[in-house]
Amino acid sequence: MSYRKTFKLICSFAGGSAALVFAAVAADSRGYFGEPRGEEASRWSRFGVLHAAQPAWTPATHTPAPTGPGWDFNWDKRDPSVLSNGRKKERVTEDPSSEQDNSKPKATRHILLIRHSQYNLSGNGDTERFLTPLGREQAELTGQRLAALGLKYDVLIHSSMTRATETAHIISKHIPGVELLSCDLLREGAPIEPVPPVTHWKPDAVYHEDGARIEAAFRRYIHRADPKQKEDSYEIIVCHANVIRYFVCRALQFPPEGWLRIGLHNGSITWLTIRPSGRVALRTLGDAGFMPPDKLTRT
Repeated sequence: MSYRKTFKLICSFAGGSAALVFAAVAADSRGYFGEPRGEEASRWSRFGVLHAAQPAWTPATHTPAPTGPGWDFNWDKRDPSVLSNGRKKERVTEDPSSEQDNSKPKATRHILLIRHSQYNLSGNGDTERFLTPLGREQAELTGQRLAALGLKYDVLIHSSMTRATETAHIISKHIPGVELLSCDLLREGAPIEPVPPVTHWKPDAVYHEDGARIEAAFRRYIHRADPKQKEDSYEIIVCHANVIRYFVCRALQFPPEGWLRIGLHNGSITWLTIRPSGRVALRTLGDAGFMPPDKLTRT
C-alpha cells in the first residue's frame, strides 16, 4: 500500500489515535516490528495494526445510559388516566373509555414568560423601583417583538410589583385587545436555596416563605390545558428572573435548586409549550436577540 493510500485511510480515524496508527504502519512497513516480510504478509499486518488501534464499538460506549428518574406525565396532577380513577359513575351503563376521552386535554398551551425591563436599583421600596428610560425602551422592543410574532394572545398576566406592571402596560400597547391581569403570586422572591450555594447574594425573605408563594404561582399557571379548552392558547406572563428560572426548572423536571445557574436579560422572552399529553418543551430561554446589543442589560 502506498503512503498516499495509507494516509487517506488514516484520515478516516478521529482523535489522537490517528497519529499513533500512522506511525505504527510506517514502522511496520520498514520491518521495525520484526523480520522483513513479503508484500502480502506486510499488507495484512498493517490492517491488523489499524484494527487494533480502533476502540471497540459497543452500544454502551455510544449510547449514554439514562440517569435520574423517568419523566412523570402526571407532574401537574392532571393526567386523565389518574383523574378518572376513583370517580363514581353517575350511570351504570356509562362507558369508562368515553369518560376518559372526554377528560383528555386536546389543546396545547404556549406560555411566554417575560422578564421585566431595567429598573431603578437605588429606589427605596417597590414603588420607587420604577423603569429607567432604557427599561422603557426595552419594554417597547419586547412589545414590538411579541406583536411581530403574529400570535393570537389570550391574556397578559403580570406581577403586581412596579417594574413588572410598567413593563406589562408598555407591552400591552403593542398587542391591543388582550386582557391585562395582575397577580401577587408572581412577585419576585427566593424560590428555593440554590445549589451550589452563593455567599454574595442573600435574599431578604426566608426561602420557605417565598418558595411556597412561587410554587403556588407555578401550580396556577404552568399546567396542561383544561379538557374544555378547544383551541391552542398563547398566554403572556410578565414577572421576574427568579420566578421564571424556577418555573423552567420545575416544568422541565430539572432539579429546582439549579435555578440560579440560569441568566436572563431584561425584557427577554422565555417560551414554554405544554402538550395535552403532559409533555413540556422549552422553545426559547431568555431570548433577547431582537434587541440591539447596546440595549441589553441583566440588572
